[in-house]
Amino acid sequence: MFLLIFLLIPILAAIILFLVKKESTGNAIAIGAGLLSLFGAVYIITNKTESFDVSWLAAINSRFLLQADGLAKILVLLTAITFPSIFIATNKNHIQNKNSFLGLMLLTQAGLMGVFLAGDALLFYFFWELALIPVYFLCSIWGGEKRIAITFKFFIYTFLGSLLMLIGIVLLYSNTTDHSFLLSSFKNAHLTNAQQLSAFALFFIAFAIKMPIFPLHTWQPDAYEQSPTAVTMVLSAVMVKMGLYGVIRWLLPLFPMAAAAHSNMVITLSVVGILYASFIAIRQDDMKRLIAYSSIAHIGLMSAALFTNTSIGMQGVLVQLFSHGINVLGLWIIADIIEQQTGTRSMKALGGLAKQQPTLAILLVGFAFANIALPLTNAFVGEFLMFNALFQFNPWMAAIAGVSVVLAAIYTLNMVQKIAYGEISQATAKMEMPNNNAQGVLIVLLAIVFITGIYPQPLFNITADTLQQMFVK
Repeated sequence: MFLLIFLLIPILAAIILFLVKKESTGNAIAIGAGLLSLFGAVYIITNKTESFDVSWLAAINSRFLLQADGLAKILVLLTAITFPSIFIATNKNHIQNKNSFLGLMLLTQAGLMGVFLAGDALLFYFFWELALIPVYFLCSIWGGEKRIAITFKFFIYTFLGSLLMLIGIVLLYSNTTDHSFLLSSFKNAHLTNAQQLSAFALFFIAFAIKMPIFPLHTWQPDAYEQSPTAVTMVLSAVMVKMGLYGVIRWLLPLFPMAAAAHSNMVITLSVVGILYASFIAIRQDDMKRLIAYSSIAHIGLMSAALFTNTSIGMQGVLVQLFSHGINVLGLWIIADIIEQQTGTRSMKALGGLAKQQPTLAILLVGFAFANIALPLTNAFVGEFLMFNALFQFNPWMAAIAGVSVVLAAIYTLNMVQKIAYGEISQATAKMEMPNNNAQGVLIVLLAIVFITGIYPQPLFNITADTLQQMFVK
């Protein structure tokens, strides 16, 4: 029952926000709901919560099944940290019809939580769509000048992926012995070789679009650039994890033979995407586009590690799912502070942040170190494990992917150099001390970066059961 109540918190808060007119009250409701969800997530992680299972669509034997294993817990925790962090850090931002904006954000949170907790394929699909629909409105109403065209492109990509996944779900359901949407029933579905290949392709394309990996990535940089920065934070920190989660939860367990047969192709595409995104990031002047391409590169490495089919690769990905979300969230909050105060995202127009706002510059350097996976930061742990897995799979592929480590250092440190050092630019001279809320959130996030980097064992403990289920027969 607790999982259902946990899921209802953001939904009920969103409904209230749509009815409330006073902006200060809306901010308080959003932050309160976010913090309440965070406390709930901590309870789920630290206690053995019972699953919630009732009949949902009895005519087709679909169940409203919520359950929290290690994989779900790590992503629920990330989601529960992300949303209150965004609400607190951006609460001073001027947003037209802000309460409606915050309500849609909370509906997105509910959808994401549902995706990670769902144990029924049809319920998983329902929450998958629930997470996406509010984002369409957030981007199309509050986005940048090119928001309509970019949102349409985002819609086409994600709608196509969702449609393919739904076809795959129906294909598996129609071949189960008990006509159930449960994962255990799908594992025992009687499929011909052709049907297995078709189902694998349908699920893989849907998840690959969401991650995204090369060449299905083209929607992402534009969407990140044109979306309101608060929405971009959600897309980058949490929503891209839906695709990786789908691969771990559904694709690999249901189609192990097909995944093994196509591992070379997927890993090759992932490594190409890593290098492609890294080289493009080096050429960027817009902060948002640089962080977007950096995210594509990091997700590419996680995708490659998953398809090595090794426990060490899986462990690296499970840790990195959380670490990457924290790191990129910190970078986005800093980018938002700079854009809000200077009116620009161009790094050429910035400079001298270390002289004008030294505290913010220190925080930027801290998250930059995490972005390049410096030892003692959280990203080092996951990347070390993932590269180890890739080396075991194919040393040459690991060596090629390893070039991205150097490239990440180039574009990340170049960003720091342009923004933080040199003479104070005309734009930077406008900057004032960030509000205490935003600065406090950044300090907490940076503390998580170094605490989990120095002592990652709690993350290993959370995800231990998922690793055991997948690799201990």
